[in-house]
Amino acid sequence: MTDPIADMLTRIRNSSAVRKSEIVLPYSNLKFEVARVLVDENYLSKVEKVEDGNKPKLKIVLKYRSNGKPYIKHIKRLSSPSKRVYVSKETIPYVLNGYGIALISSSQGIVSNKIARKTKVGGELLLEIW
Repeated sequence: MTDPIADMLTRIRNSSAVRKSEIVLPYSNLKFEVARVLVDENYLSKVEKVEDGNKPKLKIVLKYRSNGKPYIKHIKRLSSPSKRVYVSKETIPYVLNGYGIALISSSQGIVSNKIARKTKVGGELLLEIW
């Protein structure tokens, strides 16, 4: 697999389309941090590392509204292994006029565009979500 983040986003997108409550995928620190930020921004309910034999798994619990619609309407990978997209602190994007967020891999770790703007750091633009 060349892009595990894109695979994770596709699994989240497909699982929320069929209204699954949770998904389990192979664990990595990067995927865990991305999911942790999405939990902090109220797009996912819960994320945890599950020990399954000798290979750990990442368990993500999806979040739905009271009418059954998922919180995540749109999720898109912006930077890929073949085309990296970097932003400086001055060019951090606004997503959907502030209603959505973008995740940035910076020197402070994986942060949302709102946090990156407050702490004045740039980095690799990973994904956008609303």
